[in-house]
Amino acid sequence: MPRVTLTSANPARLSADALVVAVAQTGEGRPPRLLAADWLPADLAASLTDLATPLGVTGAADQVRAVPATGLKAKLVVLTGVGALDDGATPEPEALRRAAGAALRELSGVETVAVVLPAADAEQVAAVTEGALFGAYSYTRYQTGEAKAPVASIEFVTPRATDKAATAALARAEVLAAALHGVRDLVNAAPNDLFPAAFADAAKTAIKDSGAKGLKISVLDEKQLAAGGYGGLVGVGQGSVRPPRLVKVSYTPSKPQAKVALVGKGITFDSGGISIKPAAGMDAMKSDMAGAAAVLHTVIAAARLEVPVAVTGWLCLAENMPSGSAQRPSDVLTIRGGKTVEVLNTDAEGRLVMADGLVAAVEEKPDVVLDIATLTGAQLVALGPRVSAVMGTDAVREEVVASAGASGEQFWPMPLPKDLRPGLNSKVADIANISDRFGGMLTAGIFLQEFVGSTPWAHLDIAGPAYNEKSAFGYTPVGGTGVGVRTLLALIEGRAGR
Repeated sequence: MPRVTLTSANPARLSADALVVAVAQTGEGRPPRLLAADWLPADLAASLTDLATPLGVTGAADQVRAVPATGLKAKLVVLTGVGALDDGATPEPEALRRAAGAALRELSGVETVAVVLPAADAEQVAAVTEGALFGAYSYTRYQTGEAKAPVASIEFVTPRATDKAATAALARAEVLAAALHGVRDLVNAAPNDLFPAAFADAAKTAIKDSGAKGLKISVLDEKQLAAGGYGGLVGVGQGSVRPPRLVKVSYTPSKPQAKVALVGKGITFDSGGISIKPAAGMDAMKSDMAGAAAVLHTVIAAARLEVPVAVTGWLCLAENMPSGSAQRPSDVLTIRGGKTVEVLNTDAEGRLVMADGLVAAVEEKPDVVLDIATLTGAQLVALGPRVSAVMGTDAVREEVVASAGASGEQFWPMPLPKDLRPGLNSKVADIANISDRFGGMLTAGIFLQEFVGSTPWAHLDIAGPAYNEKSAFGYTPVGGTGVGVRTLLALIEGRAGR
């Protein structure tokens, strides 16, 4: 993570390798508008405005251009686009996050950066600092050659540099960025290194390294899972030589105002089992544990921020592999609590491990339970790779949507139609793990609903947004994205009245 500070110094006098300035799209035939003109020497501001069109700078979102600096201590001026903006208007927080993130992502390998994006109040300071820190990330664990490191030091220019609200926004941004980076690191790890037991060990290390108070962790191994009736985890994990784990991570403040449970899907590699997936694209299935990673780092972030809400996370960890010991289509599993499931497709395994986790979570009587999972390919078909789905109890579903909007993530509310439930009927068990082809995202949610009883609940399907297989954009790198952490944390903070 970069070193970060707030400053109200004149940016022209800051010694930095690069000075980041925002530009906005204006009307047709007009040059882009420089958003930090008042902070820069007049001649430099005029020069940058004049150069914009010849340099092809439009101010479009994600566009980043570097020009030599003159009249500054900085070596380089970096222009980053915030998208279309009416005269006199200020960018929305997410536009600032994305612009700051795009610039810092492009500046990997640079040592020091000064950021001169609009930061006139705490909300803008939060957006700019979050975006920059989200973008200042790279994953180099397996690269033996010289790799570009993220920016080492960032100064954020704001007239509110000494305000308590601004410094609090920066501190929260650091915690949030650390959580996103932690999720990305887990998702990007190779599955031969990150298997269920290794994930459990990584969770222990992350908790210890966080230094946060009130955190505890416990791990159930395969023998304890079998003895405890966790048939979903045992069934999914039995085809692998690396057995499953259920990790419980809890944060308990001194006077909790609410009690929230989080359940995360942690399939460390999903081959599909005996219902094996096609070879094309299977490499991305190392990301099938992104939900569990998000849960782990959300709990840690809540503890680091000392949110007065008790949060318990359940990481449902297994590796779904085909072998002589793997579960078969037509096997019947008994989930924690006694409900039986006929396995018609071993590639619908996430809902089986999540069922165990949901039952365990509900047993502790939380105020609300939220599960997050890379659950269905149908989510991608319905909403694409950047918009996640949420379904569940009406009030909780809307709470998730509102939390996502406030934090800059995209979650779209989806229904749980009662007429789809008969498709999950089984001839031999209480329920089957798949239904017809159509409405697959919804029937997966309906399946999970069977295991929460009357507890207020929401299911977050992040199958597409959890792993970016295409080009980087804004503050989002290629690979693990860290999606879900911001929404879950915002919801938890909302339960505390923050």
